[in-house]
Amino acid sequence: MSMVKKTVLAGGLLVALVVAVGINKGWTQESSASAKGTTQEPAKPLEAFRLDCSINELEDGKKVNSRQYAMNLNANDANEIKIGSRIPVEPKQGEFQYLDIGTSIWARLETRNDQLGLSVRAELSNFASSGPGTLPTPEKPQEHDPRPVIRQLKINASTLVLLGKPMVVGIVDDPNSKRQFQLEVAVTKLR
Repeated sequence: MSMVKKTVLAGGLLVALVVAVGINKGWTQESSASAKGTTQEPAKPLEAFRLDCSINELEDGKKVNSRQYAMNLNANDANEIKIGSRIPVEPKQGEFQYLDIGTSIWARLETRNDQLGLSVRAELSNFASSGPGTLPTPEKPQEHDPRPVIRQLKINASTLVLLGKPMVVGIVDDPNSKRQFQLEVAVTKLR
């Protein structure tokens, strides 16, 4: 056998050996993963949704005010909207704390067993309009109370989602008036 033939034959055997070892190694990894029950499923693509929230104020069954908020979020993820002010208060002389006053909405969409679930928290807060606890105004700067009275409305809810259908997920009555507040949500799938 000539030297060239021996070199080609040896090279071919070496390539065949490398390929055989690689195939065997891949087969061994697959069979050990299958034996452990840990086969990897292909990753699901992200699903994007739009959440429209309305906080409706009703008096004697008639809508007198409505505020709308919207956010985009992915399935199995959470987002938040915050609108308002951070107000300093002085509980002790020389010590300041800040209160978040305004609107905060937190939402999470979760998919399980081909169903879409929604968890939502809405919080509205404002200062009482008169009496102790009111903030100073340009007309009455001397009436500032370091312990303001804050009115707060909170709704925490969880429900299954009906895509594209508005749903009232929480209702509360205002203890200081004849008004009622509703949290209404609608979830639509983005393409």
